[in-house]
Amino acid sequence: MDKPGLLVVGVLPDWDLQALARRFTLHLLYEASDRAAFLAQHGPSVRAIATKGELGADAAMMDACPEARIIACYGVGVDAIDLAAARARRVAVTNTPDVLTEDVADMAFALLLATARAIPEGDAYVRSGTWARQGPMRLATRVWGKRLGIVGLGRIGRAIARRAEGFGMSIAYSGRTRKELPYAFHPDPAALAPHAEIFIVSAAGGAATAGLVDRAAIEALNPGSIFINVSRGSVVDEAALIAAIRSGRIAAAGLDVFHNEPAIDPVFATFPNVVLSPHQASGTVETRKAMGALMRENLEAHFDGRPLPTPVA
Repeated sequence: MDKPGLLVVGVLPDWDLQALARRFTLHLLYEASDRAAFLAQHGPSVRAIATKGELGADAAMMDACPEARIIACYGVGVDAIDLAAARARRVAVTNTPDVLTEDVADMAFALLLATARAIPEGDAYVRSGTWARQGPMRLATRVWGKRLGIVGLGRIGRAIARRAEGFGMSIAYSGRTRKELPYAFHPDPAALAPHAEIFIVSAAGGAATAGLVDRAAIEALNPGSIFINVSRGSVVDEAALIAAIRSGRIAAAGLDVFHNEPAIDPVFATFPNVVLSPHQASGTVETRKAMGALMRENLEAHFDGRPLPTPVA
């Protein structure tokens, strides 16, 4: 019997493609020079779509694949998937929660330590010979014992908080609901900001959180704050963020996500006190293999008539 067609929207590791090819006929949209022509040719035979959080799937893609009944997202965020269109077409949507939580929290702290302790600057200071010529580098800022504000205390936010406890930090957070946790709650980022020396954004993406960390929140930060974003670029007012870095209100920033990825605002590269990462928070071999395995489990469960392990819609 013919294998069901699977539209692969974005690049996946070879280990995932090889595993998927055993069960599905793969149609690699990311290799197509003409996406519309590719969808017109292969869409009618597609019965499932595998996409990524930042790429999603819109109503037009679903219409081009009328027999597709599941969209499996390789990632947690499904903000780029048109969930309303999927529901209207009775298309299931799944994602890969939990398996990337700890790595994203690790990246939040990696960016925090890199910014506060000026690690990229120190690396360049040694490599360039400046240390030998000029002596000790400027002093950096400690992390332990600082006041931390976390925007979004979901799975990732709680994992960040656990790490912060190990650094002896005072923890506060903002979110949609108060959690039964021993951290100070504030109703929104603007209310949270004055209580933090370090501000980490880990809220989910999507329309509900677009611009959540707005100009008011950024301007409420204490002068000299450190700002970290491992959420989505859409969650933060990027113009206000740039203005705060330029003015010095934000002393240093570590950013893994941006508007218009990967063609980000070039001004970020001009700031020596900003550490940039290419949306790589879940980018470890271990986590990517776990994400791929869970994505495949959802696809296989759908075609086997079993309950989906991690349904979104």
